[in-house]
Order: sequence, then structure tokens, then C-alpha cells
Amino acid sequence: MADQERTEDFAQLLARLRDTYGVTDSEISRRIGVSTGTVNHWTHRRRAPKRDNLQALAREFPKFSEDEIFAAAGRETPGPLSPDGEARVIELWRELTPEQQRAKEIEMRALGEANRTGR
Repeated sequence: MADQERTEDFAQLLARLRDTYGVTDSEISRRIGVSTGTVNHWTHRRRAPKRDNLQALAREFPKFSEDEIFAAAGRETPGPLSPDGEARVIELWRELTPEQQRAKEIEMRALGEANRTGR
């Protein structure tokens, strides 16, 4: 969130989303494929949403951008991966030794975890 200042938290964004779309927690949960209890946990700030859930919210409720949703959750928006980008990554991966691949996998998992937790 280096370039974006957080102005509302995720629970506040959900309240605004419910008002904007006239939906309930039940409808939100149905549309993004999680339980109503999960949405309730987000609403009451008991649990943070997963990346896939944030992306699903942006897809299902397009008046809210992915950047806006991720910022409210205190996270940076993941970068896109085009088919060409994926092919380049795989090509580079194949040039690494098994030991180098293991090291890169550990590094990538650590970066992904840092993105998930906002640290």
C-alpha cells in the first residue's frame, strides 16, 4: 500500500458494498463462494479475507475495484500474470538446478505469505 493511503477498513468497505448493491451478507457469500459465517467474521473484524476472496468480490461487485478492496483489507493488489509472463517464468524455472528451484520456491512462499498478512 505504499502508493495508496488506507481510508477505510475492510468491514467499512463491506458495509458500503452492501449499501451500494442492496445485498446481504448471505448474498455476498453466495456470489463469492464462501459461507455466510465467513462474511460475518469479516464484518465483525474477526478474520481477514483471503486473496481469492478479495478478487472474487472485485469480480462480483465491479463498482469496487480490486485495488480499493485490497487497500481496505490492508494488502497490496497482486500483479497480473499474462500467458506470456507465465511462459517466461516457466522457461526461467527450467534453467535452474533442483537446489535453486527449492530455494526460489521457499523465497516465493515467503513473499506470498508477506502479501497475505500485509507484512
